[in-house]
Amino acid sequence: MQQQRRPSKKSLRSLDCLNVFLADVRDGVGPYLSIYLKASANWNPAQIGLAMSASAIATVIAQTPAGALVDRLRQKRMLIILAAVFVSIGCIAMGLFPNLPVVIGSQIMIGIAAAIFPPAITAITLGLVGHERLDRRVGRNETFNHAGNLLAATLAGLAGYFIARKAIFFLVAVMAVGSIISVRMIREREIDHKLARGDGEEKEEEDNQKHQQRYEGILQLLSDRQILFFTVAVVLFHFANAAMLPLVGQELAQGKGTSDTVYMSACIIVAQLVMIPVSNLAGRFAHTARKPIFLLGFAVLPIRGVLYTFSDNPYFLVSVQILDGIAGGIFGVLSVLMVADLTKGTGRFNLTQGMLNTAIGVGAGLSNVLAGFVVKSAGYNVGFLILAAIAVVALAVFWFCVPETKTGVNRKASHQTA
Repeated sequence: MQQQRRPSKKSLRSLDCLNVFLADVRDGVGPYLSIYLKASANWNPAQIGLAMSASAIATVIAQTPAGALVDRLRQKRMLIILAAVFVSIGCIAMGLFPNLPVVIGSQIMIGIAAAIFPPAITAITLGLVGHERLDRRVGRNETFNHAGNLLAATLAGLAGYFIARKAIFFLVAVMAVGSIISVRMIREREIDHKLARGDGEEKEEEDNQKHQQRYEGILQLLSDRQILFFTVAVVLFHFANAAMLPLVGQELAQGKGTSDTVYMSACIIVAQLVMIPVSNLAGRFAHTARKPIFLLGFAVLPIRGVLYTFSDNPYFLVSVQILDGIAGGIFGVLSVLMVADLTKGTGRFNLTQGMLNTAIGVGAGLSNVLAGFVVKSAGYNVGFLILAAIAVVALAVFWFCVPETKTGVNRKASHQTA
């Protein structure tokens, strides 16, 4: 039976701080980029969609190798530090030189760096606390992450309104410094690196045996029906979700002057305020079952897409972000836990995360490209309705094709420990 992990308070508090600071770093400037390019650089929706997709496409290419790299290397903290530095460089470059080659190049750099953060953070978390305490710890991670997003959105809104829109780019660099300090304060010796890749009971092996197991693991992932359907549902979810907030940002940027950054910050703040308690509750309730909670996250997304078509009033658009908070808070916790369930004891937790995040990148990239061209030719309402229809398909796939993972894992664990 696996011994319960007891990491120090210093490491756990540093992990809290890391999630706060990385909230603004791992996605770069996010939806603020669409506002900046629309209002300050006069880009059209198709160009903005291309720029937003560049990061996602780079992430698609990098995510699976990043997951495998996190499984292989013990220097997980250093990977986070390097990724944070690259995101900072990319954001500063876009703020100083907002032309097409620089923006696309910077977005690619940010996308590659961002591929490191999700598997590295969850690997460090699993290596610190183990499977038994993972659900509540992931909920705590997401709670602090959303608190960090709330802080960053507030600062970004103030900076964009009182200083300049491009000040938001430099805010990311400041947050990166905080994330670097935080990750260095996590004690390396307290991270069980075998447990961090999803196999706490693995014996020491030769390097060539490890390579062979990794290639066999990829083939197993591709043939696992549960992981396959879960991945399809997640792709469709992000296909529907990724472009919604950037489209709202573009609507807010039409004829509203510098208030657009304030409204966008309000959108993010409302969502993050909801995500904070939702993430905490999701981690607690997920201890008994995963699927019913995740179904709620899938269900609110099509409703959100339809509601955006009712009005372009800024206050209404901001209020709809309550639904984004519910879906985002649930997704951030349950996606990690379901992957941990599906890969427990296999030693391929981070590789699976990488492949899942590749799927997320596919969905997000296609979402921004499709939405950009649809809005250019048919308007914002048609774009929102198409995204809502895709969200309905995502809900159906998850509901009918993805099983409950917690029960099966408990049953397997009971046999192993009996």
